[in-house]
Amino acid sequence: MRKWFVYSDKYVVDLGNHPFRTIKYKLVYEKLLKENVLKEEEVLEPEMIDFNEILIVHKKEYIDDLKNLRITRRTMYSELPLNKEIIDMFLLACDGTYKASKLALENNYAFHCGGGFHHSYEDHAEGFCYLNDIAYAIKKINLKTAVIDLDVHQGNGTAHIFRNDKNVFTLSIHQEWLYPIPKEKSDLDIGLEENTDDETYLNILADALNKVSHFNPEFIIYVAGADVYFDDMLASLKLTKEGIRKRDEMVIKFAYDRKIPIVVVLAGGYSRKVEDLIEIHSNTAKVLKSFKWNT
Repeated sequence: MRKWFVYSDKYVVDLGNHPFRTIKYKLVYEKLLKENVLKEEEVLEPEMIDFNEILIVHKKEYIDDLKNLRITRRTMYSELPLNKEIIDMFLLACDGTYKASKLALENNYAFHCGGGFHHSYEDHAEGFCYLNDIAYAIKKINLKTAVIDLDVHQGNGTAHIFRNDKNVFTLSIHQEWLYPIPKEKSDLDIGLEENTDDETYLNILADALNKVSHFNPEFIIYVAGADVYFDDMLASLKLTKEGIRKRDEMVIKFAYDRKIPIVVVLAGGYSRKVEDLIEIHSNTAKVLKSFKWNT
């Protein structure tokens, strides 16, 4: 049985009273098992990478701060606690996105029930992100890659890391007047107004995907943030669950039709009801699995 799903129980860490609820990873995993969308034999666990391995993305001084759990100007803007359990989770997530990328190269698709930490820069943390798993996977696989980032917040760290890399196309569709301000320059940035609805969003996405197609990527990383949902605590777009499902379907079909391997990472999601968040993330996995891959 082919593995297509990457997950670790160690992704669930204690952040205290925080909008980033890491329990979501376990709840999505359990829901998909319960609904027979996923079987245990299809799951691959990431491994703990060494700090030295992450130096292909991050600066030595910053990694030294993380290794020694030091609060400095490089670590302080994470908006997260700084302890070994949390840093280990980020190290695992970097391997998780890389492992999922390798699975996608074998089977055309993979789902990482984790990752999407797109705010982390080469030399500092930001926005709930210590390490940039997306950048780590891209540098490891070394293919012409399109990052389709549909989290509600601009993927500023990823955009900055690949700002001069012609082998990587960064697309970010995000809420404009929202963190991060100021924004970095992606290859294609589309800033949305508050209250953007399903129809408007999907029309904008269709046009953006057409532009991505001109890049002719060999590989796609899809950052499938759930925080575009209308009841998200940290944003104010107006997408419904059905609109988000159609969003996922459009991106995955784009890869499927062109036979481009695709990896999905979860990124953000801060809906008031945790059940809504789990349903949205689970729906993304269901959409991915619904395509007739390898036929």
